[in-house]
Amino acid sequence: MTRYYQSYITVAVFVGAAFFMVAAMLGVGRLIRPTRPQADKYVTYESGVDPIGGWGQAHIRYYIYALLFVIFDVEAIFIFPWAVNLESFGTFGLIEMLVFIAILAVGLLYAWRKRVLRWA
Repeated sequence: MTRYYQSYITVAVFVGAAFFMVAAMLGVGRLIRPTRPQADKYVTYESGVDPIGGWGQAHIRYYIYALLFVIFDVEAIFIFPWAVNLESFGTFGLIEMLVFIAILAVGLLYAWRKRVLRWA
């Protein structure tokens, strides 16, 4: 065999070992854990609300908080690499990031003025 194919065999051995270890750990866990089936374990449960009476509608405020969290989480993901490489971007990169932060600040100010951020 050539050296090229030997590297693929090495990867295949490690993938096989990984699958074997996962299967072994799940099998040992199944043998060791206690089994106590109860009807309450199989009831659908979501967000702390019992599913009695069918469909329940959540308050829109939860979705707005989630959306704002995602927006500012994405902002943090963009700002960190920019801060690490700030010297290579120069003045143009600084101005571009200030515009990006200003747009997000306007969105936060809009949400604040609409009283979306008040929980009670």
